[in-house]
Amino acid sequence: MTRPNTTSPLSPQQLSNSPVSTAPALQLDHVSRVHRDGPTTVTALDDVSLIVEPGELVAVMGPSGSGKSTLLNIAGTLDSPTSGTVRIGGVDVSALSATRRAEVRRRHVGYVFQDYNLIPTLTVAENITLPLELDHVGRRTARRRALAALAELGLEDLADRFPAEVSGGQAQRIAIARGLIGDRHLILADEPTGALDSVTAESVLDLLRSRIRDGAAGLLVTHEPRFAAVADRTVHLRDGAVLGGA
Repeated sequence: MTRPNTTSPLSPQQLSNSPVSTAPALQLDHVSRVHRDGPTTVTALDDVSLIVEPGELVAVMGPSGSGKSTLLNIAGTLDSPTSGTVRIGGVDVSALSATRRAEVRRRHVGYVFQDYNLIPTLTVAENITLPLELDHVGRRTARRRALAALAELGLEDLADRFPAEVSGGQAQRIAIARGLIGDRHLILADEPTGALDSVTAESVLDLLRSRIRDGAAGLLVTHEPRFAAVADRTVHLRDGAVLGGA
């Protein structure tokens, strides 16, 4: 089976139809991100190269300010590198227009944000179905999938509540359900267990691992070595650089 031609960007539709085994789910080549504020420059990422294959979960660890969240934002096309290339499923997303990057992000990347990012005016179920509806999945089908995702986390009774009506731990699990729903080739999780007790955190990580076993790839930022231990390997960041290679 041949790899897709990555010298010219594939369309998001081609990415959707391409076999996940033909290319790494995520590939960063010599990626740097420099923030400039007048004469001051801050290097958030420094020449980072990283490959995550389908079916692989990679944990990212490092002290505060080491570049972990910047790495996730660039991996998921929420931010652009100052230099280097980012490929998702073999597609050089750094060469795509903002519109096409958004399509790839919406269809193929699942996010679990540290601060939840739930929309307060939408119900729990509507928050979860939003990525599906933006991708033209029918409302009934999307709600059925949302309820199934909530049931996996023991939250089906919260479907018609609003984010302000749930606890912090419940909001975190709702954000996880939203990040995992649909056909996601790449799952990015930023401290997904931060607001959870140890038992619930382990069940959430089990759910994440099940998605990885189904063929997705995952990048998990965590400060907990016991949670990083569920990953296939761990990448350590310090001052924006990978320690010891990736």
